[in-house]
Amino acid sequence: MKTAFVTDSGTGKMVEELLKDGIYSIPLQVSYDNKNYQDLEELGLDEIYQLMQDGVMLSTSLPSLGKIEELFESLKNDGYERIFAVPICSGLSGTINAMELCARNVGLEFEYLDCYVTAVVQEYLIKKAKQYYEEGKTITEIKDILNKVIEGTDTYLLPSDLQHLKRGGRLTPFAAALGGLLKIKPILKINKSTNGKIDVQDKVRTMHKAMDVVIRSIKEKHPIDDRYVITVAHADDEDEANYFMKKIKEAFPSVQTQLIQLVSVVSIHTGIGCQAIQIYKKTEE
Repeated sequence: MKTAFVTDSGTGKMVEELLKDGIYSIPLQVSYDNKNYQDLEELGLDEIYQLMQDGVMLSTSLPSLGKIEELFESLKNDGYERIFAVPICSGLSGTINAMELCARNVGLEFEYLDCYVTAVVQEYLIKKAKQYYEEGKTITEIKDILNKVIEGTDTYLLPSDLQHLKRGGRLTPFAAALGGLLKIKPILKINKSTNGKIDVQDKVRTMHKAMDVVIRSIKEKHPIDDRYVITVAHADDEDEANYFMKKIKEAFPSVQTQLIQLVSVVSIHTGIGCQAIQIYKKTEE
């Protein structure tokens, strides 16, 4: 069955970047001043950071149904019979349900993985899914392999700007004021155990203490070896990200690491200065 592999801009990659690997992508939406923009296509990450620096409150939403249906109609006209999707997780967005609805409307079979996160792991999963399918693995076999990756994935978010969380309605005014007074830094997490929703793991006094707590948590949970990948991502604060990366490399010298900008669909909610870390274990196949 001819199968198209589809994701969205939660990967942090533009449509044309992913298309080079034969993967189709649909932009999520970023909104402000009552206008919607296509994430990364009409509003780039640097522009988003600048708007946030200027105090503009942004919001995000799933891709427009029109854009999804337009892509799926095009794929059907090109002879595709099935969609295999790895979108941003259902705990953060309704994109999976929207894709399923549109696939049904245009008469395409729909398969998907809920990655319980977004960003680097989302991109890794959709690329591996396509690779395995081309190697002859069935959809069931692909899901079995990649679900093991999902189960071992963790993402930690260390927001710096509690006032941003408060303005966005994600933190009570009292909690934000108390956090600013006592220099409390929340450690947020998202993984399969949180059903892809952002949850609070801990609260500490400083960003550097938060980094230490995250590193300790990783050591306690994961039997680290050279098949693990750790990504440090930052929302427009590369100096702190480099400091965090140095600590990561000292704690886990055998892992593959990378430093990137935090994807817009996360940084918009956590604010400028947020540091994030995402860890997953590559498949054996």
